[in-house]
Amino acid sequence: MRAYVRAYVCAAAAVAACAAGVGPAVAAGAAARLPDVAECRTSVQGSEGVAVCFNPDPDLDRVQLHIECLQWWDPDVDGVLVPVGPAESVTLSDRCWEEIQEIWVTGTLG
Repeated sequence: MRAYVRAYVCAAAAVAACAAGVGPAVAAGAAARLPDVAECRTSVQGSEGVAVCFNPDPDLDRVQLHIECLQWWDPDVDGVLVPVGPAESVTLSDRCWEEIQEIWVTGTLG
């Protein structure tokens, strides 16, 4: 499963532009000018989830790993915000006691 934070940021900008009454042409242009957030790829092996994130931009980004565990008694995981500098990559990992139901990464600029 791949998690692309960039699509989330662009979608949020388009929704905000529509809510403000800005036309679709302006909303599309505004989304295109947004700075990118680090791109992350996730994988699951057994009960361990791993995300590798790369920041292609000159600005600092922060990423956070989230894991939803399958068993009701197994606590879900929300990792700490990890800074990703320009042209750097980071590896985030955590685990459940048993199976992983879902894994994703969120990110913020700066």
